[in-house]
Amino acid sequence: MNHLILLFSLFLAPAFADKESQKTNQNFSSNNASHKRLKRDWIWNQMHIKEEIDTPLPHHVGKITSSVRNNNAKYIIEGEYANTIFKVEETSGDVYAFERLDREKKAEYELTALIIDRRNNQSLEPPSKFIIKVYDINDNAPVFVQKVFNGSVPEMSPVGTSVTKVTAVDADDPTVTGHATVTYQVIKGDKYFTVDDSGVISTTRADLDRENQSTYEIIVKAKDAPGSSGDSSTATVIITLTDINDNFPVFKHPSFHFKVPENISVGGEVGRVKVEDVDEPQHRNTKYSFVRGDYRDTFEIVANPFTNEGIIRPKKPLDFEKVAEYRFDIEATDPTVDLRYFKSGGSRSISTVTIEVTDVDEPPVFTKLPYEFKVRENDPEIRTLGSVWAHDPDAAKRKIRFIRRRASPNGDYIRVSDTGIIQLPKPLDREFSSSYNITVAAQEILEDGRLSDRESHAQVHVIVTDENDNAPELVYPEEPRVCENAAPGKVIIRISATDKDEISPRGFFKYSLATEDSNFSLVENYDNTANITVKYGQFNRELAKIHYLPVIISDNGDPELSSTNTLVISVCKCNEKGNFTFCEERAKQVGVSIQALVAIFICIFTIIVFFAVIALLILLRKRHKKDLSGLGRNVAEIHEQLVTYDEEGGGEMDTTSYDVSVLNSARKNGIKPEAVPSPYAQVQKPPGNITSGAGEMEMMIEVKKDEADNDRDLLPYDTLHIYGYEGAESIAESLSSLESGSSDSDIDYDFLNDWGPRFKMLAELYGSEPNEDFVY
Repeated sequence: MNHLILLFSLFLAPAFADKESQKTNQNFSSNNASHKRLKRDWIWNQMHIKEEIDTPLPHHVGKITSSVRNNNAKYIIEGEYANTIFKVEETSGDVYAFERLDREKKAEYELTALIIDRRNNQSLEPPSKFIIKVYDINDNAPVFVQKVFNGSVPEMSPVGTSVTKVTAVDADDPTVTGHATVTYQVIKGDKYFTVDDSGVISTTRADLDRENQSTYEIIVKAKDAPGSSGDSSTATVIITLTDINDNFPVFKHPSFHFKVPENISVGGEVGRVKVEDVDEPQHRNTKYSFVRGDYRDTFEIVANPFTNEGIIRPKKPLDFEKVAEYRFDIEATDPTVDLRYFKSGGSRSISTVTIEVTDVDEPPVFTKLPYEFKVRENDPEIRTLGSVWAHDPDAAKRKIRFIRRRASPNGDYIRVSDTGIIQLPKPLDREFSSSYNITVAAQEILEDGRLSDRESHAQVHVIVTDENDNAPELVYPEEPRVCENAAPGKVIIRISATDKDEISPRGFFKYSLATEDSNFSLVENYDNTANITVKYGQFNRELAKIHYLPVIISDNGDPELSSTNTLVISVCKCNEKGNFTFCEERAKQVGVSIQALVAIFICIFTIIVFFAVIALLILLRKRHKKDLSGLGRNVAEIHEQLVTYDEEGGGEMDTTSYDVSVLNSARKNGIKPEAVPSPYAQVQKPPGNITSGAGEMEMMIEVKKDEADNDRDLLPYDTLHIYGYEGAESIAESLSSLESGSSDSDIDYDFLNDWGPRFKMLAELYGSEPNEDFVY
């Protein structure tokens, strides 16, 4: 049928062209009679050719015709595809295609037709463009734009919920009916999903559950030419079910058991209960609650937002001695579950929790915190304020010992006994500190008597109530001055007072002058101040340039206390306006605090004690020298008797010339020799020196000599009698002190002056400087 339409159009084209040409020529001749030449025109219609013609080449496309009447006319074509794909028969104007055309590659071709004189190749007509269109045939199947499509839809969605859209394209001419019309069909998975002609995929069931199957893979076919077999292609679509919160959590175990020490801190973690929720994490919102049990005020269960676990924490301290085990039931729910999709018939998720409390050695527990006591200041009768008390919370019930740890202010103002009694070693002074704070530690006494290293603390606060024990004192302002010509009633200064005690609620300070015999008066202001005014006026600077005014201040306390304070008022020269022009400089009073005075007294006392100790040492040393001098006098008497024993005696009865008792008394009353033997005592005296007829006196002298040799503290016996006993074999050589004047000995021989006139020469020899000249 298409071929017939094409041939009919080719045959009719010249006829229509002739008619149009004649009409044109007529119009042209009527309008322009002066022109002799007639206009010629190309005669053809639009050319068409079907694609993919399976007949042998070349294929006739159409014919170009010109109105030129010239036997030498020649047709030629020009263009991109001229003389390659398309060629023209030069005499008849028939156009042929020498290749099979594909409309999907190129749908139309534009060429240029020319007619020339074959003799000189001159154009007989202007060139004219024409188009060759390629007719489509249904030779292409629809093709999907991608091989795999992805889509998603919430689980449990209603029927008809859109999932995704697929697209396939057909390269054939869409203007030809049926050639490019694409239809879709689900050929795999049509039980759950369907697709419409526009490619939109939707659900066919409302019970798609992600927990049962989370993804679906379906195959969609696209084909053209509806109603006939047509061409087709397929694509894969992967559909994912997104999660909704449609499941409740379930405990993993029917019961949980935990152990926890009794000293766990409030808010600490006892343990964790675990649940299973098949929904995705963003839809897990487990809430835990108590179902049975009386301990919901003791514990709480908080859900961990990351793991969905239930964390059990104590809300108050645990005590093993009171409750050793807790047991209760808990339930796990999810309040955000979408009840539209909730699967009814599920059982409640309940689990039993058992918490076992273990015993630990706890520190003592004070029965009252904090402790506060009140005491009057300076009360000597109060020695005990009260007591603190703590007990051992464990089953052992050990005894408690109390210890003071810290104090504010620091010092021994408040004591704590071992049994917790708060004591005052001395009365407290509120003016020093109005409150005293100490920290008391309680420790358990172990079985072996040692103190436990675990202790607890309590704060003890002692408030000192005020007693009126301080008189008010004058607050010294600037130096008071008055003009010598001041008028009566002139206010010199306003005075005020301060009191270390608490202000009495009964009134103000009272001011008065100690004497009325002055040129000053005092006026109360009744606001804790008073004015000092001029009483008579006209001060005489010649008589007194400075006045000392005693002021008495009372405090209205109980008992009432008062103090006398002295105001030093200077009388100054003033000008006519009353301004001070000249005032004598007065010595500034230097105040010394009590602490400074105490420090000064301590220093003075220390210096006095130091000098007293020095004086005592000097006195003891002098006494020691006097003792030695006394002993010297006794020895001097002995020596005196020995030297003067040269008289004729009266026999055994003669005891008047020499008193033997002196020697005996010297032995009894003298210093006993030390046990250390002297090197001189180790020398044996020659026996020849002792006469056979030696009497009792000679034996006594020998004994005294031996005592002197063995006692280093006794004075040497520098007499001829004793020296006669020293022999040549003595290792001490000469024992005489006559040569000791040139020795380096630093012994003080001033005691020789106390031995009497007989030892005057020795005293002068040993007491003089070595460089002095002596006359014998």
